[in-house]
Amino acid sequence: MKKTNCSHWFPSLLLWLVVLLMTPAHAEAPVVLVFGDSLSAAYGIPVKQGWVSLLQHRLAEHGYPHRVVNASISGDTTSGGLSRLPAALEQHHPTLIILELGANDGLRGQPPMAMSRHLAQMIELSQQAGAQVLLAEMRIPPNYGLLYTQKFQATFHELAKRYDIPLIPFLLDGVAGNSALIQDDGLHPRAEGQTRILDNVWTVLEPALIPKR
Repeated sequence: MKKTNCSHWFPSLLLWLVVLLMTPAHAEAPVVLVFGDSLSAAYGIPVKQGWVSLLQHRLAEHGYPHRVVNASISGDTTSGGLSRLPAALEQHHPTLIILELGANDGLRGQPPMAMSRHLAQMIELSQQAGAQVLLAEMRIPPNYGLLYTQKFQATFHELAKRYDIPLIPFLLDGVAGNSALIQDDGLHPRAEGQTRILDNVWTVLEPALIPKR
């Protein structure tokens, strides 16, 4: 039997194996992590009707490859968010984070300085993990007093400026105060208001996305 000469094809085989080992088994879609409270967790309505679920559909319709992960928990505060963010970053490795927290801090009358500190830490943790951060502005009812409501709202603008990150103007703009779009509790949007919320987010989000495929 004729002996096969391996000297010619062995280097090519070795190179092919090296390339194979260095190439991911599949290209994973970049992750958009929505990290918020009940306003993003579709409180009181079917999850599929919430703006976060609608966001996944809009991304697909516009040809973006991103996968949306909703890590929002109803009732969460910035303190609670800060405690659970490291695990979320480790699990999902997001490319972009929509940070939507603070409303419950305000409704509980917590100091804006404490909220600012928690949000700042979350922004820094996200950036250290390589994620771009979009910060959603929250507002609270005027019955909390003019000074408190002004300091509360200003916190989001100050953080966006300090960290040079995009700010989503008031998340519930066009929805809050509209009885046709707000549930009977006066706080949470109905399904009918979710598209408007998505539009508010989309205006700031789309420029931050990587180019379409």
